[in-house]
Amino acid sequence: MRVGPKPQGLVGRKRGALCLLVSRLVLTVSAPAEVRRRVLRPVRSWMDRETLALADRHFRGLGGGVPGVGQAPGRVAFVSEPGAFSYADFVRGFLLPNLPCVFSSAFTQGWGSRRRWVTPAGRPDFDHLLRTYGDVVVPVANCGVQEYNSNPKEHMPLRDYITYWKEYIEGGYSSPRGCLYLKDWHLCRDFPVEDVFTLPVYFSSDWLNEFWDALDVDDYRFVYAGPAGSWSPFHADIFRSFSWSVNVCGRKKWLLFPPGQEEALRDRHGNLPYDVTSPALCDTHLHPRSQLAGPPLEITQEAGEMVFVPSGWHHQVHNLDDTISINHNWVNGFNLANMWRFLQQELCAVQEEVSEWRDSMPDWHHHCQVIMRSCSGINFEEFYHFLKVIAEKRLLVLREAAAEDGAGLGFEQAAFDAGRITEVLASLVAHPSFQRVDTSAFSLRPKELLQQLREAVDAAVAP
Repeated sequence: MRVGPKPQGLVGRKRGALCLLVSRLVLTVSAPAEVRRRVLRPVRSWMDRETLALADRHFRGLGGGVPGVGQAPGRVAFVSEPGAFSYADFVRGFLLPNLPCVFSSAFTQGWGSRRRWVTPAGRPDFDHLLRTYGDVVVPVANCGVQEYNSNPKEHMPLRDYITYWKEYIEGGYSSPRGCLYLKDWHLCRDFPVEDVFTLPVYFSSDWLNEFWDALDVDDYRFVYAGPAGSWSPFHADIFRSFSWSVNVCGRKKWLLFPPGQEEALRDRHGNLPYDVTSPALCDTHLHPRSQLAGPPLEITQEAGEMVFVPSGWHHQVHNLDDTISINHNWVNGFNLANMWRFLQQELCAVQEEVSEWRDSMPDWHHHCQVIMRSCSGINFEEFYHFLKVIAEKRLLVLREAAAEDGAGLGFEQAAFDAGRITEVLASLVAHPSFQRVDTSAFSLRPKELLQQLREAVDAAVAP
């Protein structure tokens, strides 16, 4: 069970007693997985042999590491024609180099949300949203209140939020209640009524949602909706996941920094900025290294367009119009090592935070895992189970030497996935903190799974 709606972790935000004293356990109930699959109509990616060979050469060249500090390209690539852009093109151009891109509105023109949620004038269709979802309780953030590096949230019926939104517009985009932004609404999990979107093939290798769908308890599929002026503070996506975001209507401005650039933006206390547009960043006493950071890569995302945000890219997003968007976080073989490195950093941060109790606290290592789970949403044990669920499906495909399984997962894709899991699982099994985890009750011991993966991968690459 995931802890918290969208935990941010200890790395990159203020650490302190709050994380130790407050358990943010939020249990969620989902719609049946078969209903979600019917609504979303996912299509699995298909990795051909050439793309598999390219990806394998890339990761062998990294030698088990992850890409280092990057520089932002001069501009963001724009992909205009769906018919002229393959999954292999996406792997080669964006997944392997971990670079952002924007897809044109042609990729989303058939989506039900773009037909039903938007008026002919291109604005949110409040009447349709009220008729369809009015009684649903949604999470709403107050953009005018800073809580660490985020905004506090409340929950309210969607009809109340839309009433506020209309009044906000009528008040000249101002309200005594502040600027409220509907964020992280699990619409497709909680209220699957109509065809909302069709999952683009480029993003269909989505292990986070595959894992949570298998458990049938949660997902990382979200709807955001808010007036012009609403925004999301500076952050990197959970677990260093990839993300994609489509504007159903409205426009957004994105400010993106490649991995490593955020380090120059930290203040003298080591904290990341809340707002990278704040004049405070020019204060060299408070932000002594800010001048070393390059300018952000800026994107103006139009209605219908789809933004791909690579792993570990910190970003800040502003709604330029009244905007509704659909967003996914996702992990797969291309950024799994980034996720694993992030989890190791999270554990180190927890261990440092409670280091003074190491000798006096019984089961100190176990408590560190508990705290990590509370603050970050996952610990090493759950990370193993995540890898196991994904690995077992890939092993089934590889063992049967099937060209395609029931969900359309190809043999080459399964071979690539298994290879990436093998590398990360080997590192997890060797980690001293994981070796302290009691695995005696696991249905499949980690070393047994690792051996099965190695044998399957070796057989897959054998001539």
